[in-house]
Amino acid sequence: MKKDLTIAIDGFSSGGKSTFARAIAARLGYVFIDSGAMYRAVTLWALRHGLVAGGVPDEAALVAALGDMRIELWPDGRVSLDGDDVTEAIRSLEVSEFVSRVSSIGAVREHLVALQRGMGRDGGVVMDGRDIGTVVFPDADLKIFLTADPAVRARRRYDELRAAGVDVSLADIERNIRERDHQDQTRTINPLRRAPDAVVLDNSNMTLGEQMEWVEKLIHSSGKNHKDLLNEG
Repeated sequence: MKKDLTIAIDGFSSGGKSTFARAIAARLGYVFIDSGAMYRAVTLWALRHGLVAGGVPDEAALVAALGDMRIELWPDGRVSLDGDDVTEAIRSLEVSEFVSRVSSIGAVREHLVALQRGMGRDGGVVMDGRDIGTVVFPDADLKIFLTADPAVRARRRYDELRAAGVDVSLADIERNIRERDHQDQTRTINPLRRAPDAVVLDNSNMTLGEQMEWVEKLIHSSGKNHKDLLNEG
């Protein structure tokens, strides 16, 4: 019987989902699973193998290769693809341009959803993405829908990339974010939407510390079995 919670965090791109989810997992001693990194890794693989021509993914070739890809998520946040550390590469603007198109391919989603369900089957996980509370774990113990103003998300992403030494345009990033929002919400398969039982958190004007205070109160008030982990330390 599952003893620990399954926590699903969904929301728009560049909203700080991964940072928030990773912090919750660390606080509870749970496993953090960044589902978005998995879709980005598949997109990077497609780009590296020339399977995105004219902005359109070669669906047949990509689907045929899914079983041969080795995507690994490490506890320290690193992501590897076929043994290569791609932690930074999957966050490039080029990957961001195409990840929504790749992730809208039904067979890609089916493949990764199956992997994600296997990772979180026994609970004790915090998983973030676009369809975690609606598709991957519709019976998750706790669902959070994270949102923030597009301009705020663009600025956060811009600062992050500039700090990493990447020369980017703030206007290009905001355009990409707004396009991804539209693509994620209007795709035919598993579009981004808030689960009816998800709690909404707009973090436009919140620090990570304030978000953690919010979620700790939420978990306490939920009455769920979290083994009083939030009272330890």
